Amino acid sequence: MQDIPREQSLIEYPSAFPIKVMGAHVPGFLEAIVEIALRFDPAFAPDSVEQRPSKAGNYLGLTITVTATSRDQLDALYRELSGHPMVKIVL
Repeated sequence: MQDIPREQSLIEYPSAFPIKVMGAHVPGFLEAIVEIALRFDPAFAPDSVEQRPSKAGNYLGLTITVTATSRDQLDALYRELSGHPMVKIVL
């Protein structure tokens, strides 16, 4: 992947970067997402995860805020989250 010159990037690194992850409200979903976040940001605070169940309770929306250190890190994190079988969507 071609690097975007620093002056053209919309994100300044390092920075706190929120990511929304949605999936079925099933046991282990939160823990799986926290485990992934910790692999990409060892300083990630699991107790900082914001949780929002859907109205019917079938889905769970999570907001994780990681310390973004590079575009490559964010791209890899998005790929891993998106590829997880419990995840429906990543924003």
